Amino acid sequence: MVRLIRSLTKKIVKNRLSPQSEQLVVRSVYYVAILILLITLLNEFGFRLSAILGAAGIFGVAIGFASQTSFSNIISGIFLISEKPFKVGDVVQVSSNIGTIESIDLLSIKLKTPDNRYVRVPNETMIKTEVINITRYPVRRVDINLSVSYDDDLHKVQEVLLGLAESNPWALKDPAPLFSIDKFGDSGIQILFGVWTKKEDIQNLKTSLMIGIKEKFKQENITIPFPHILIANAEELKNEPIS
Repeated sequence: MVRLIRSLTKKIVKNRLSPQSEQLVVRSVYYVAILILLITLLNEFGFRLSAILGAAGIFGVAIGFASQTSFSNIISGIFLISEKPFKVGDVVQVSSNIGTIESIDLLSIKLKTPDNRYVRVPNETMIKTEVINITRYPVRRVDINLSVSYDDDLHKVQEVLLGLAESNPWALKDPAPLFSIDKFGDSGIQILFGVWTKKEDIQNLKTSLMIGIKEKFKQENITIPFPHILIANAEELKNEPIS
């Protein structure tokens, strides 16, 4: 009977609500149906509801403090559903965890990580913590930070990098790629190279660009410098007499 009610609820709300709201409504109806069924069965077997409710009141005071966290998570869940910062299927980052949202429930969010782990994050944490929605927008920019030698021609470096973006099948022409000289570092000139792509092609673009940069720089004799300060310090330590 309860399963039938659950199935009917699914059919009624399907395509009328967002996936997260649909899950919340279906589960709420499911739990209410179980509660009504339980009360009906107890009544049929002659249990006095007044006595049961009286006992429940005594225990309710005892567990009231323990339920504060659950109540806070429920309120937080309602705020998340109304605000809609993410939906089922989005990839989000919460603290150090990155994963695809599988469900948004009354008490928590369930994530599936790229390496197939299950992560449960309380709703209250989602409200209090900075949450990054990685797949909210259809287009994203892949940023690659790299360094070139002070002896290299920056115009040539720019030409090589933009040429790699132009020929990459996962790179978008609009918006245009970004070539920005970030700063003069200790070991070389720091460059930010950004290329736009569709969100589903991010990893393919990044991997192909990294490989392309390594190969093209070698062909064009563009140097990716080593951290000279660290090397110098290592040489000093090596030549230092042992006491």
